[in-house]
Amino acid sequence: MDLALLPTVNALLNGASAVMLLLGLYFIRRRRWRAHRNAMLTAVALSVAFLTSYLIYHSQMGSTRFQGTGWIRPFYFSVLITHTVLAALVPIAAGLTLYQALRSRFGRHRAIARWTLPVWLYVSVTGVGIYWMLYRL
Repeated sequence: MDLALLPTVNALLNGASAVMLLLGLYFIRRRRWRAHRNAMLTAVALSVAFLTSYLIYHSQMGSTRFQGTGWIRPFYFSVLITHTVLAALVPIAAGLTLYQALRSRFGRHRAIARWTLPVWLYVSVTGVGIYWMLYRL
């Protein structure tokens, strides 16, 4: 496999995860429990696939320097810093949220998910934005 394709694959996985998160939110608000569960498990699977692909790429290719100049440079680094810090929290928060749901502790699941969802969604969306700024500007 051409490792140069992995950043695009990663962006697609992040984008698809964001779509599944939004669908999961849509379904839970309509009390469509099974559809919610399926959307959220798909989001987890996509995020695990992303993390695997991301680690493979960066272990083999190293980091990519941002080439932008002007106002986009501080903007990029602001997004990157918040994305990176919050991305470190997502596996823990998503794991705790999923664990509570699998144990049918829906009160705890809901309480944790109210924090997990916006952070996870931010990380997924900004991941796509970082890809665009790094590879498409």
